[in-house]
Amino acid sequence: MPIATVNPANGETLKTYDALGAEEIERRLATAEAAFRTHRTTSFAERARLLHKAADLLDEDQESIGRVMTTEMGKPVKQARAEAAKCAKTMHWYADHAEELLADEVPAESDAKDSGASRVLVRYRPLGPVLAVMPWNFPLWQVIRFAAPALMAGNVGLLKHASNVPQTALYLEDLFRRAGFPEGCFQTLLIASGAVEDILRDPRVKAATLTGSEPAGRAVAAVAGDEVKKTVLELGGSDPFVVMSSADVERAAKTAVTARVQNNGQSCIAAKRFIVHTDVFDAFAERFTAGMKALKVGDPLEEATDVGPLSTEQGRSDLEELVDDAVEAGATVLCGGERPEGPGWYYAPTILADITPEMRIHQEEAFGPVATLYRVADLDEAVALANDTPFGLSSNVWTHDEAEVDRFVRDLEAGGVFVNGMTASNPAFPFGGVKRSGYGRELSGHGIREFCNITTVWHGA
Repeated sequence: MPIATVNPANGETLKTYDALGAEEIERRLATAEAAFRTHRTTSFAERARLLHKAADLLDEDQESIGRVMTTEMGKPVKQARAEAAKCAKTMHWYADHAEELLADEVPAESDAKDSGASRVLVRYRPLGPVLAVMPWNFPLWQVIRFAAPALMAGNVGLLKHASNVPQTALYLEDLFRRAGFPEGCFQTLLIASGAVEDILRDPRVKAATLTGSEPAGRAVAAVAGDEVKKTVLELGGSDPFVVMSSADVERAAKTAVTARVQNNGQSCIAAKRFIVHTDVFDAFAERFTAGMKALKVGDPLEEATDVGPLSTEQGRSDLEELVDDAVEAGATVLCGGERPEGPGWYYAPTILADITPEMRIHQEEAFGPVATLYRVADLDEAVALANDTPFGLSSNVWTHDEAEVDRFVRDLEAGGVFVNGMTASNPAFPFGGVKRSGYGRELSGHGIREFCNITTVWHGA
């Protein structure tokens, strides 16, 4: 993929960029190493001052950077502004809490004495330059949820962003520069995917984090494993949205629409598989279908738009293949199932019922506004179907039966269980998955400690 801004609403190429050459990449790596030697020694108060400033600048830029994101990858502009606001909030949160989250830990005095020490402590020290390989779907948020904790921990960042959001990528480097972070603390590398391996193998790069597809995650993890470097991976998801008989069906169905089509349906944590108890199936299906049909699909720069275009033409083709495969195998189309006429890479909000295991969409992630709807007879069937996926990012369950809640929390194979609400990320809570959705955690104290050297300091008696 060329490094370029291509408006998905009409297919027009707006800007193209040349990839960095080997000499410039080397200069950037040297700059990152030099910046780390200084940044790692700064106080939490100084880092917080700079990060608060960056957050304030981002708040001021909400309108302009929101329009850039929408033009580059197609999300409705009101969602783009909300993404910028969420990033600023997260930056403020880490600026306020990082020192506490990384405070020295003191083991029990009895354990210290038992080891022959006068005192023992555990200290969190930064690792160094961290390479972040990030996707296009949340072009600010995916980066900030790595960058804010990494910078507050004393690390420095190297960003390899998706090739279709180069303006957003360059904005991020400029944002941290304007806030006063020294040169090299955060750098955007406009490079092709093929250049990632050499950078990751460079001894100056100490770790990597990737959000993206399973194949991309496997590739980065393989190289990092060969180099014995730490990685955090957040990959795909096919989250279940389970509605049991005691649920508030009207509220669940209304939430289901938002949970499926947020970000034009292109979200790893979007609910994708809707698993509904037979007692409330018909009522839920009717409300869910009506809600999906009522969505306004159109120009993402218009405030009234609910669903914009998919980010790339290939992305739409991939989604169409999954839908066509399911329909040919007997799936029922309750709404949508086709691309609208006209320019741009749009796809109608779609619900497919009567899904069977041999259909590709039963196991593969549908990255777009397409929902699959299942009927189940009881709790055991709901849990089994929810887990019948190679992914395990998050999950949503709707029930007012506490015994059912306990069962879901115990048995669902996912990094999150959201009860009577839709999955959402928050800086205070850990985020990540299991199975083929990846490993490690972002956000909260768990996220800031991922790229730290957890050091035992032992003092003799």
